[in-house]
Amino acid sequence: MFKKMLVGLGIFAMLFIVACKDNSTKETNSSTSEEIKTEAGVSDVDIGLRRSDLAREEVVLPESSFTTLAPGEAEVIDRSFENAPPFIPHSTDGLLPITKDNNMCLSCHVKELATEVGATAMPATHYFDFRANKSTGDVISDTRFNCTLCHVPQSNAKPLVGNTFKPVFDDATLKNKSNLIDVINEGVN
Repeated sequence: MFKKMLVGLGIFAMLFIVACKDNSTKETNSSTSEEIKTEAGVSDVDIGLRRSDLAREEVVLPESSFTTLAPGEAEVIDRSFENAPPFIPHSTDGLLPITKDNNMCLSCHVKELATEVGATAMPATHYFDFRANKSTGDVISDTRFNCTLCHVPQSNAKPLVGNTFKPVFDDATLKNKSNLIDVINEGVN
């Protein structure tokens, strides 16, 4: 008897779902560029920054270029916000790819050489193992060798979205250096 009730409930649920299906939503077909509309009537073309059919891959990126200035010739760019990873202000041609065994960034940015060559020295956070909670001395932490994970070359690309963000620096010198190792636990109880 219980088994018959479960079967009956299952059939009822299927019929209910089929009967209540919203037929106003268009189905997409990968062979056509049919527009998909949400329940609110917003087209997939109007969602996101692309302003094009999301099923199409014919995306044309806006024109942009990276600097061709060699290291030491470029102007240092202020950080986007306090303790933000700084931009790479020079060309990265010939410096990439970065691997654990071949990192050209270290030839100028290690703390022993940076001042001598006029480069920005890597901060104390790069000489600290946060997993073991201890300093690595004069050796770069194993987790910090992949520079381009956080640091990116500056380009002249125009923003896709307007931005009115204005950084506030507690100390003006933090526009070009980091004190993250000193403040990383601020606000942590």
